[in-house]
Amino acid sequence: MEPIKVDFTKKGKSGVKDVFIAPEKSWLRILINIVVTLVVALVAYYFLLPPMNPKAMEFYLYFAIVFASYIASAFLTSKAFARPEYIPYVKRQAIVPVALILLLVVVLGIGYLTSAALFRAKDYASLLPVEEAEFSDSFSAIESIEDFNKLPLIDADAAERLADKTLGDLAQIGKESQFEVANAFSTQINYKNAPYRVFPLQYGDIFKWLTNRADGIPGYITVNMNTQVAQFVQLEQGITISPAEHFSRHLNRVLRFAYPTYIFGTPSFEIDETGTPYWICERIDKKVGLLGGDDVVGVVMVNAVTGEHHYYDIEEIRQGAGADGTDLAWVDQVYDANLLLQQYNYYGRYSGGFINAYIGQAGVKMSTAGSNFFAIGDDVYLYTGVTSVTSDESILGFIVINQRTKDAFFYSVSGATERAAQNSAQGIVSDKGWTATFPILLNLDGEATYLMSLKDATDVIKAYAMVNVSQFSDAVRSPDDDNPDLRACLQAYINKLSARGVVIDIDMSGNVAADSVKPDGGQTGDSQSAETVSGVISDIRSAVISGTTYYYIELDGNGVYYYVPAELGSEVVLFAVGDQVTLTVSGESSGDLLSASDPVYSEETTAAAE
Repeated sequence: MEPIKVDFTKKGKSGVKDVFIAPEKSWLRILINIVVTLVVALVAYYFLLPPMNPKAMEFYLYFAIVFASYIASAFLTSKAFARPEYIPYVKRQAIVPVALILLLVVVLGIGYLTSAALFRAKDYASLLPVEEAEFSDSFSAIESIEDFNKLPLIDADAAERLADKTLGDLAQIGKESQFEVANAFSTQINYKNAPYRVFPLQYGDIFKWLTNRADGIPGYITVNMNTQVAQFVQLEQGITISPAEHFSRHLNRVLRFAYPTYIFGTPSFEIDETGTPYWICERIDKKVGLLGGDDVVGVVMVNAVTGEHHYYDIEEIRQGAGADGTDLAWVDQVYDANLLLQQYNYYGRYSGGFINAYIGQAGVKMSTAGSNFFAIGDDVYLYTGVTSVTSDESILGFIVINQRTKDAFFYSVSGATERAAQNSAQGIVSDKGWTATFPILLNLDGEATYLMSLKDATDVIKAYAMVNVSQFSDAVRSPDDDNPDLRACLQAYINKLSARGVVIDIDMSGNVAADSVKPDGGQTGDSQSAETVSGVISDIRSAVISGTTYYYIELDGNGVYYYVPAELGSEVVLFAVGDQVTLTVSGESSGDLLSASDPVYSEETTAAAE
């Protein structure tokens, strides 16, 4: 008998094939692998909260984790780490999940190609339609000194500092040191015709959550961006739905379980005209190929107290009313600022095509660093300067975008960037070390003007400054460091421009609410004549500012609040909704926040009591 010949000399392949050996009770091990995979799928879904939508990257990550968990389980249950002879068995078990993972990779690759700006530059450029307009004619003009009462005179940093200081008011309800300000979700809104930032609260830590979760978060903080008045607003029922919650009350979990296929953007915190808090959650869709061109197609509004939620299509939001008759005009931020800036930069870069965006760059432009917000009518607008890609010191104009409707307007105005204007304003107070807030753009009788607040290291406003956009060397500031005077700053600016032949016609009569608040939060008073007002209290709130308790009183539901320091009238601490009262108001009544004193019950209230 001839000996058995085995050829071990084959090249490129092993001459010995893997020997397939299945472990004992392989069917039971397969069942265990399937159960483990299902458990991993459920746990991963609960914590990762991926949208079941192939347009989301999280979708692919989630299923890659699930398929990989089956392979890992097969390796462990077969004990292949200790018995190498079972490795061929594991390889066979991995065929299907590996094939599915490769399928995900292929789909992702195709999605990337169909979404690449190289092939879809025009589609990216069309995400944000931009209308060109004339600045002097169509940009909201400042016609009177009283128009400054609707402008945000402090920036987000200063508002955050005020909100942090207001946390001390929680001591009145025995909740001091239990909560923190959730700055990441604050939103600038137009509330009762005034610019506000609204700050939700979050639990200080997991132990404080355990202690307070039964009652929820007791309220939120509002900061008037014009008058710098911050107050804690206590709710009758606590906030139970927020990103600070855990398990079933976590905002993202509420959204995902109710809308499993939706892709959500960053939620924002807003209040309606009655002060009810809502989470405004963008629903995102991809408009370019499978993975590119984020845009808002709707909004889920979640009542932060009750957890009730409703979806509204973007057209309903733009029209200001839902199909069910719900008023939606109060919603201010539907489109996140970062999303709008991204879409404008797509427009500025790719309008001339992909090749032109990088070679030649004819007409290519981009937004400047930084942005700000202001109100026109009942809506909040995002604005930022626009510069060419080859320049960082001068602007071509400004882009102004409505955050509710996404209406975008480009105003062609040449001059200095916002950063250059800030440097110019800081230059006139270089000896004091003050910093300038990001400018607000004004139309002063056709003159594009930057308005900034100059603040010290503690974010307290010490002065106001104005800089002409075209002639940014024309920087002026209010003269009195102890009393930042907006009227004096405006008059100095008018005089400065008049000296070089530019006449600005602004009605200087009336009051500026911001000038009635000292840098430390106290009153400056008013030397003009006083008048009395009487009415029935429709709303009353309190806030502690620099150790002084202020009461904010609305009469007859007219939207005007009179603020009274407790030290100027002890009876105010006894006032309640429904009381007939009389207040003494200093100066002319204007705006929606007025200084008052001498609070007393009206004769009508006394007679009724008798």
